[in-house]
Amino acid sequence: MKLIERWLLLAVLVLGLAAPVAAQQRPPLVLAAASLQESLTAAGKAWAARGNPQPSISFAASNALARQIEAGAPADLFISADEEWMDAVEAKGLLRAGTRASFLGNRLVLIAPAASRASIAVRTGFPLARALGGGRLAVADRAVPAGKYGEAALRSLGVWDSVSGRLAPAENVRAAMAFVERGETPLGIVYETDARASKGVRIVGRFPPASHPSISYPLALVKTSANPAAEGFRRFLLSPAGKAIFRRFGFTTR
Repeated sequence: MKLIERWLLLAVLVLGLAAPVAAQQRPPLVLAAASLQESLTAAGKAWAARGNPQPSISFAASNALARQIEAGAPADLFISADEEWMDAVEAKGLLRAGTRASFLGNRLVLIAPAASRASIAVRTGFPLARALGGGRLAVADRAVPAGKYGEAALRSLGVWDSVSGRLAPAENVRAAMAFVERGETPLGIVYETDARASKGVRIVGRFPPASHPSISYPLALVKTSANPAAEGFRRFLLSPAGKAIFRRFGFTTR
């Protein structure tokens, strides 16, 4: 057999062996908290730039995502905005053992429309009800992590009773911020990273970290995942390079 024919045969064999491997590299499906939209999208692009498949990411409230996993959604990786919803999924035996890790933190802030000139010192007994005027306070629903953190802070600061009947609850933290962006409510409670991602709002006050439980984002592989790329993406998110991306968007890392 001529040398060129041998090379052609070898090339065919190599391509034939490589094809099944390439076929296995399907994108990991990630279910992630709504507050991670910009940062996790950027992390996915950075990981794909290293020659990996671009992750497919679905953003929603952590409670909604947890229920999707419980209902059998074919997800590979779950990232929650609090430990409680990850606990709920783990308690049902739906997480891959040894893959859970808490890697991000955030801050809770009070926001107003971008044109507002308000500045509010958020402290015990602060006049939040008066600052609302005749409007309502945009918050995430009480089942959503941001809503739970917000309620805890308002109760801790002694102002919950004055505003609990004047809330504008939303299905997730980004929907709550949209109320403020559109001027439908004069104030809202969101994560600092959400406010930084929007040109339609400005931060007018920051909640003391001690006024609410520590904001923690855990991630874990879903037990039914059979996609090896999912573990690669999980490791990237936990790596120094991955965490640096989240810090750029205002998150704290662990």
